[in-house]
Amino acid sequence: MNQAIEKAKVLIIGSGPAGYTAAIYAARAGMKPILYTGGQPGGQLTITTDVENYPGYPNGVMGPEMMEDFRKQAERFGTDIRYGLVTGVDFSKRPHVVTVDDQITLHADTVIISTGASAKWLGLESETRLNGKGVSACAVCDGFFFRGQEVAIVGAGDTACEEASYLANICSKVYMIVRRDEMRASQIMQNRVKNNPKIEILWNTETEEILGEQEVTGARLINNITGEKREISISGFFVAIGHQPNTEIFKNFIHMDSSGYIKTIPGTTKTNVEGVFACGDAQDNVYRQAVTAAGTGCMAALDAERFMAEQENH
Repeated sequence: MNQAIEKAKVLIIGSGPAGYTAAIYAARAGMKPILYTGGQPGGQLTITTDVENYPGYPNGVMGPEMMEDFRKQAERFGTDIRYGLVTGVDFSKRPHVVTVDDQITLHADTVIISTGASAKWLGLESETRLNGKGVSACAVCDGFFFRGQEVAIVGAGDTACEEASYLANICSKVYMIVRRDEMRASQIMQNRVKNNPKIEILWNTETEEILGEQEVTGARLINNITGEKREISISGFFVAIGHQPNTEIFKNFIHMDSSGYIKTIPGTTKTNVEGVFACGDAQDNVYRQAVTAAGTGCMAALDAERFMAEQENH
Protein backbone atom coordinates (compact mmCIF):
# COMPACT_ATOMS: atom_id res chain seq x y z
CA MET A 1 0.00 0.00 0.00
CA ASN A 2 1.63 3.18 -1.17
CA GLN A 3 0.96 6.06 1.18
CA ALA A 4 1.46 9.66 0.26
CA ILE A 5 3.20 11.36 3.16
CA GLU A 6 2.01 14.86 3.83
CA LYS A 7 4.04 17.52 5.57
CA ALA A 8 2.76 20.00 8.15
CA LYS A 9 4.48 22.86 9.95
CA VAL A 10 1.98 22.62 12.79
CA LEU A 11 -0.36 19.72 13.40
CA ILE A 12 -3.07 20.30 16.00
CA ILE A 13 -4.71 17.22 17.48
CA GLY A 14 -8.17 17.98 18.91
CA SER A 15 -10.80 20.63 18.42
CA GLY A 16 -12.01 22.05 21.72
CA PRO A 17 -11.37 25.65 22.83
CA ALA A 18 -7.64 24.88 23.19
CA GLY A 19 -7.21 23.33 19.75
CA TYR A 20 -9.18 26.00 17.91
CA THR A 21 -7.45 28.86 19.73
CA ALA A 22 -4.06 27.33 18.90
CA ALA A 23 -5.23 27.13 15.28
CA ILE A 24 -6.31 30.79 15.20
CA TYR A 25 -2.91 31.95 16.48
CA ALA A 26 -0.88 29.55 14.34
CA ALA A 27 -2.83 30.42 11.20
CA ARG A 28 -2.43 34.16 11.75
CA ALA A 29 1.30 33.60 12.16
CA GLY A 30 1.40 32.05 8.68
CA MET A 31 2.13 28.53 9.93
CA LYS A 32 -0.67 26.91 7.87
CA PRO A 33 -1.90 24.62 10.66
CA ILE A 34 -3.66 21.35 9.97
CA LEU A 35 -6.18 20.46 12.68
CA TYR A 36 -7.74 17.05 13.18
CA THR A 37 -10.99 17.29 15.10
CA GLY A 38 -10.87 13.89 16.81
CA GLY A 39 -13.87 11.79 17.77
CA GLN A 40 -15.83 14.64 19.36
CA PRO A 41 -15.45 17.73 17.14
CA GLY A 42 -15.71 20.77 19.40
CA GLY A 43 -14.79 18.78 22.49
CA GLN A 44 -16.68 18.62 25.78
CA LEU A 45 -18.48 21.90 25.10
CA THR A 46 -20.57 20.25 22.41
CA ILE A 47 -22.40 18.35 25.16
CA THR A 48 -22.83 21.52 27.26
CA THR A 49 -26.09 23.26 26.56
CA ASP A 50 -25.72 26.76 28.01
CA VAL A 51 -22.36 28.47 28.54
CA GLU A 52 -22.79 31.60 30.64
CA ASN A 53 -19.29 32.11 31.99
CA TYR A 54 -17.28 32.65 28.80
CA PRO A 55 -16.36 36.33 28.33
CA GLY A 56 -17.85 38.08 25.32
CA TYR A 57 -21.21 36.31 25.35
CA PRO A 58 -23.29 38.56 27.63
CA ASN A 59 -26.49 36.58 27.06
CA GLY A 60 -24.81 33.21 27.28
CA VAL A 61 -24.35 30.84 24.36
CA MET A 62 -25.06 27.21 23.55
CA GLY A 63 -21.90 25.10 23.77
CA PRO A 64 -22.15 23.72 20.20
CA GLU A 65 -22.82 27.21 18.80
CA MET A 66 -19.79 28.62 20.59
CA MET A 67 -17.55 25.88 19.20
CA GLU A 68 -18.95 26.62 15.74
CA ASP A 69 -17.84 30.25 16.22
CA PHE A 70 -14.35 29.06 17.22
CA ARG A 71 -14.20 26.80 14.16
CA LYS A 72 -15.26 29.55 11.73
CA GLN A 73 -12.65 31.89 13.15
CA ALA A 74 -9.90 29.29 12.78
CA GLU A 75 -11.01 28.58 9.20
CA ARG A 76 -11.18 32.26 8.31
CA PHE A 77 -7.43 32.56 8.87
CA GLY A 78 -6.70 29.49 6.78
CA THR A 79 -6.65 26.54 9.19
CA ASP A 80 -7.05 23.25 7.34
CA ILE A 81 -9.71 21.57 9.51
CA ARG A 82 -10.17 17.85 8.91
CA TYR A 83 -12.43 15.24 10.43
CA GLY A 84 -10.43 12.28 11.61
CA LEU A 85 -8.97 10.54 14.60
CA VAL A 86 -5.25 10.39 15.31
CA THR A 87 -4.58 6.70 15.91
CA GLY A 88 -0.81 6.63 16.38
CA VAL A 89 2.26 8.83 16.82
CA ASP A 90 6.01 8.40 16.64
CA PHE A 91 7.79 11.19 18.48
CA SER A 92 11.16 9.39 18.55
CA LYS A 93 12.52 11.40 15.62
CA ARG A 94 11.89 14.65 13.80
CA PRO A 95 9.81 15.46 11.92
CA HIS A 96 7.20 13.85 14.15
CA VAL A 97 5.16 11.11 12.52
CA VAL A 98 1.41 11.09 13.09
CA THR A 99 -1.05 8.52 11.74
CA VAL A 100 -4.72 9.38 11.20
CA ASP A 101 -7.51 6.77 11.03
CA ASP A 102 -4.80 4.10 10.70
CA GLN A 103 -4.20 5.11 7.09
CA ILE A 104 -2.97 8.68 6.58
CA THR A 105 0.58 9.55 7.61
CA LEU A 106 1.75 13.09 8.26
CA HIS A 107 5.20 14.46 9.04
CA ALA A 108 4.89 17.44 11.36
CA ASP A 109 7.58 19.91 12.40
CA THR A 110 5.56 20.72 15.52
CA VAL A 111 2.60 19.03 17.15
CA ILE A 112 0.09 20.63 19.50
CA ILE A 113 -1.83 18.13 21.62
CA SER A 114 -5.27 19.41 22.59
CA THR A 115 -7.12 16.12 22.95
CA GLY A 116 -8.91 17.18 26.14
CA ALA A 117 -10.39 14.93 28.78
CA SER A 118 -13.63 13.03 29.11
CA ALA A 119 -15.79 12.95 32.21
CA LYS A 120 -16.19 9.56 33.83
CA TRP A 121 -19.84 8.53 34.06
CA LEU A 122 -21.79 6.02 36.11
CA GLY A 123 -22.93 4.19 32.99
CA LEU A 124 -26.70 4.39 33.50
CA GLU A 125 -29.06 4.59 30.52
CA SER A 126 -31.02 7.39 32.25
CA GLU A 127 -27.79 9.32 32.79
CA THR A 128 -27.06 9.33 29.04
CA ARG A 129 -30.66 10.16 28.13
CA LEU A 130 -30.88 13.10 30.55
CA ASN A 131 -27.38 14.44 29.90
CA GLY A 132 -27.73 18.20 29.45
CA LYS A 133 -31.31 18.01 30.79
CA GLY A 134 -30.35 18.11 34.45
CA VAL A 135 -27.45 15.64 34.36
CA SER A 136 -24.02 17.29 34.26
CA ALA A 137 -20.39 16.52 34.98
CA CYS A 138 -19.49 20.12 35.83
CA ALA A 139 -21.11 21.88 38.78
CA VAL A 140 -19.12 25.07 38.19
CA CYS A 141 -20.43 25.20 34.60
CA ASP A 142 -24.05 24.27 35.23
CA GLY A 143 -24.85 24.74 38.94
CA PHE A 144 -26.14 28.24 38.30
CA PHE A 145 -29.17 26.85 36.42
CA PHE A 146 -30.34 25.09 39.60
CA ARG A 147 -30.17 27.98 42.03
CA GLY A 148 -32.69 27.65 44.83
CA GLN A 149 -33.42 24.02 43.89
CA GLU A 150 -32.51 20.61 45.34
CA VAL A 151 -29.70 18.71 43.62
CA ALA A 152 -27.52 15.64 44.10
CA ILE A 153 -23.83 15.05 43.45
CA VAL A 154 -22.04 11.71 43.18
CA GLY A 155 -18.41 11.39 44.27
CA ALA A 156 -16.08 11.26 47.23
CA GLY A 157 -12.91 13.05 46.17
CA ASP A 158 -11.73 16.64 46.54
CA THR A 159 -13.50 17.71 43.35
CA ALA A 160 -16.82 16.25 44.55
CA CYS A 161 -16.47 18.05 47.90
CA GLU A 162 -15.50 21.29 46.19
CA GLU A 163 -18.46 21.06 43.82
CA ALA A 164 -20.86 20.10 46.65
CA SER A 165 -19.74 23.20 48.59
CA TYR A 166 -20.12 25.32 45.46
CA LEU A 167 -23.64 23.97 44.86
CA ALA A 168 -24.60 24.53 48.52
CA ASN A 169 -23.95 28.25 47.99
CA ILE A 170 -26.61 28.50 45.30
CA CYS A 171 -28.97 25.53 45.80
CA SER A 172 -31.45 24.96 48.62
CA LYS A 173 -30.17 21.45 49.36
CA VAL A 174 -27.42 19.14 48.15
CA TYR A 175 -27.47 15.36 48.54
CA MET A 176 -23.95 13.96 48.36
CA ILE A 177 -24.00 10.32 47.24
CA VAL A 178 -20.96 8.40 48.50
CA ARG A 179 -20.44 4.75 47.58
CA ARG A 180 -18.43 3.76 50.64
CA ASP A 181 -18.53 4.66 54.33
CA GLU A 182 -15.63 7.09 53.88
CA MET A 183 -14.33 9.65 51.41
CA ARG A 184 -11.11 9.91 49.43
CA ALA A 185 -11.10 13.68 49.84
CA SER A 186 -8.59 15.54 51.99
CA GLN A 187 -9.65 16.09 55.60
CA ILE A 188 -10.15 19.82 55.17
CA MET A 189 -12.53 19.26 52.23
CA GLN A 190 -14.42 16.52 54.09
CA ASN A 191 -14.91 18.79 57.10
CA ARG A 192 -16.21 21.52 54.84
CA VAL A 193 -19.06 19.35 53.47
CA LYS A 194 -19.78 17.62 56.80
CA ASN A 195 -20.21 20.98 58.54
CA ASN A 196 -22.41 22.48 55.84
CA PRO A 197 -26.07 22.34 56.97
CA LYS A 198 -27.28 22.34 53.35
CA ILE A 199 -25.35 19.17 52.43
CA GLU A 200 -26.72 15.76 53.38
CA ILE A 201 -24.18 12.97 52.90
CA LEU A 202 -25.66 9.59 51.97
CA TRP A 203 -23.03 6.98 52.86
CA ASN A 204 -22.82 3.47 51.31
CA THR A 205 -25.21 4.65 48.62
CA GLU A 206 -25.36 4.08 44.89
CA THR A 207 -27.61 5.45 42.17
CA GLU A 208 -29.90 2.89 40.60
CA GLU A 209 -31.77 5.25 38.31
CA ILE A 210 -32.08 8.95 37.51
CA LEU A 211 -35.78 9.76 37.26
CA GLY A 212 -37.55 12.00 34.77
CA GLU A 213 -38.82 11.89 31.20
CA GLN A 214 -37.77 15.21 29.63
CA GLU A 215 -35.68 16.49 32.55
CA VAL A 216 -34.38 15.27 35.90
CA THR A 217 -37.08 15.04 38.57
CA GLY A 218 -35.43 12.70 41.06
CA ALA A 219 -33.16 9.72 41.67
CA ARG A 220 -33.69 6.22 42.98
CA LEU A 221 -30.91 5.26 45.38
CA ILE A 222 -29.93 2.01 47.01
CA ASN A 223 -27.97 1.44 50.20
CA ASN A 224 -25.33 -1.12 49.22
CA ILE A 225 -25.13 -2.53 52.77
CA THR A 226 -28.81 -2.87 53.71
CA GLY A 227 -30.28 -3.05 50.19
CA GLU A 228 -32.81 -0.43 51.22
CA LYS A 229 -34.07 1.79 48.40
CA ARG A 230 -35.26 5.38 48.54
CA GLU A 231 -36.22 8.08 46.10
CA ILE A 232 -35.11 11.68 46.38
CA SER A 233 -36.70 14.61 44.60
CA ILE A 234 -34.10 16.72 42.73
CA SER A 235 -33.83 18.78 39.56
CA GLY A 236 -30.06 18.52 39.04
CA PHE A 237 -27.79 15.46 39.13
CA PHE A 238 -24.03 16.06 39.08
CA VAL A 239 -21.42 13.36 38.47
CA ALA A 240 -18.02 14.12 40.01
CA ILE A 241 -16.19 10.81 39.88
CA GLY A 242 -13.26 12.16 37.90
CA HIS A 243 -12.07 12.85 34.38
CA GLN A 244 -9.95 10.75 32.07
CA PRO A 245 -7.52 12.69 29.86
CA ASN A 246 -7.55 11.48 26.24
CA THR A 247 -3.81 10.91 26.09
CA GLU A 248 -3.40 7.14 25.81
CA ILE A 249 -1.81 7.20 22.33
CA PHE A 250 1.04 9.47 23.52
CA LYS A 251 2.10 7.45 26.55
CA ASN A 252 5.18 5.86 24.98
CA PHE A 253 6.74 9.26 24.30
CA ILE A 254 5.26 11.94 26.56
CA HIS A 255 5.72 12.29 30.32
CA MET A 256 2.42 12.15 32.21
CA ASP A 257 1.26 12.06 35.79
CA SER A 258 -0.30 8.96 37.35
CA SER A 259 -3.75 9.91 36.01
CA GLY A 260 -2.54 10.39 32.43
CA TYR A 261 -2.44 14.20 32.37
CA ILE A 262 0.46 15.45 30.24
CA LYS A 263 3.24 17.16 32.18
CA THR A 264 4.32 20.49 30.74
CA ILE A 265 7.29 22.63 31.75
CA PRO A 266 5.79 25.18 34.20
CA GLY A 267 4.93 28.48 32.56
CA THR A 268 4.95 26.91 29.08
CA THR A 269 3.11 24.28 27.06
CA LYS A 270 6.34 22.40 26.28
CA THR A 271 6.41 18.65 26.87
CA ASN A 272 9.50 16.49 27.35
CA VAL A 273 9.68 16.04 23.55
CA GLU A 274 11.10 18.96 21.56
CA GLY A 275 8.52 20.41 19.20
CA VAL A 276 5.54 18.79 20.93
CA PHE A 277 3.27 21.04 22.99
CA ALA A 278 0.20 20.28 25.10
CA CYS A 279 -2.70 22.54 26.03
CA GLY A 280 -6.23 22.42 27.41
CA ASP A 281 -7.67 19.65 29.55
CA ALA A 282 -5.16 17.07 28.30
CA GLN A 283 -2.67 18.80 30.62
CA ASP A 284 -4.89 20.72 33.05
CA ASN A 285 -6.56 18.72 35.81
CA VAL A 286 -7.08 21.75 38.04
CA TYR A 287 -9.20 24.38 36.28
CA ARG A 288 -10.79 22.55 33.33
CA GLN A 289 -12.66 25.57 32.00
CA ALA A 290 -13.18 26.67 28.39
CA VAL A 291 -11.53 30.01 29.03
CA THR A 292 -8.36 28.53 30.59
CA ALA A 293 -8.17 25.93 27.81
CA ALA A 294 -8.33 28.70 25.20
CA GLY A 295 -5.54 30.56 27.05
CA THR A 296 -3.22 27.56 26.95
CA GLY A 297 -4.10 27.04 23.26
CA CYS A 298 -2.77 30.53 22.57
CA MET A 299 0.39 29.71 24.57
CA ALA A 300 0.94 26.48 22.62
CA ALA A 301 0.75 28.26 19.26
CA LEU A 302 3.19 30.94 20.41
CA ASP A 303 5.54 28.28 21.84
CA ALA A 304 5.38 26.37 18.53
CA GLU A 305 6.03 29.52 16.53
CA ARG A 306 9.09 30.39 18.65
CA PHE A 307 10.36 26.84 18.37
CA MET A 308 10.11 26.98 14.55
CA ALA A 309 11.89 30.35 14.45
CA GLU A 310 14.75 28.93 16.58
CA GLN A 311 15.08 25.92 14.26
CA GLU A 312 15.31 28.16 11.20
CA ASN A 313 18.00 30.30 12.82
CA HIS A 314 20.24 27.34 13.54
